[in-house]
Amino acid sequence: MSLPTRQIGGHKAALNNPNVSEEAKEHSRQAIDELESQPETQETRAGYQEDKDEVRQNAGYKATLKNPNVSEEAKEHAKEILEERGAL
Repeated sequence: MSLPTRQIGGHKAALNNPNVSEEAKEHSRQAIDELESQPETQETRAGYQEDKDEVRQNAGYKATLKNPNVSEEAKEHAKEILEERGAL
């Protein structure tokens, strides 16, 4: 069986797909609610957070600061995080 976070992603894609019927979208909404409440989903998400390397995260935030397609709000958020981490 696939990871619950992957299943949720598939259901979210269905919700945003204009070619999916309202009945199928309602099924996806219910499935997302069920999957979100499962302990396995929370455990999987916690594992993702533990696996993240701060150096790589900082690199992403620094790239955000230089990307002309990113909003000023997002750039300010990235700058705040980098300052908190002493990475600027």
